[in-house]
Amino acid sequence: MKLLTMIAVMAATITMGKSVAAETGLDALIEREQASLSAVPARKFSGFFGFRSNPFKNRKTRTQVEYSNAWLDAQPEAKGDEQFACLAEALYFEARGETVKGQFAVAEVILNRVRSAQFPNTLCGVIKQGTGRKYQCQFTYTCDGHKEVVHEKKAYQRVAKVARAALDGLKTELTEGATYYHTTAVKPRWSRTFTNTARIGVHLFYRDDRYQTALSN
Repeated sequence: MKLLTMIAVMAATITMGKSVAAETGLDALIEREQASLSAVPARKFSGFFGFRSNPFKNRKTRTQVEYSNAWLDAQPEAKGDEQFACLAEALYFEARGETVKGQFAVAEVILNRVRSAQFPNTLCGVIKQGTGRKYQCQFTYTCDGHKEVVHEKKAYQRVAKVARAALDGLKTELTEGATYYHTTAVKPRWSRTFTNTARIGVHLFYRDDRYQTALSN
């Protein structure tokens, strides 16, 4: 009887030892697996499960405009199609002597016209409206009888960057939906019938409340 008891105790001890050894081996295996997984880059690890880490997580937020020549000079060279060229030209001849903020405001007016049913639906169409009739056009430089020649290359490069930023959707909302402007040196008759929305630099801006644009809604 004692012999059987001793055998049973020995068997239990051996079984327990194997169990402990198995658990110890499993713990070691888990530790090794955790160490291996920790070494895998997060972007690869997430791919194993059918999803990717957010590629925009660490990207900068949308560029914020600063109304300064230093900010413009830091922007990449501006390029674009015919519509871009029309806007850049208009800003050069209409607003190159204005502050950067004033240049953005003029660009905003031109874009507001494109959005309005009152004017053509392209930038070139808006800018060249009435061209061919001396002093009967919407933008005087296009019908004053003088050839449009860019003499100030640096000024053109800067206003071109304003045009590019405006076309790329950099919203400024400076003029409250204005579709007209004039300099403080003149006072056209139409200015009495429209709503004055802003004064920026030497330009006064107006909105025709009979029509609405995307920015005046």
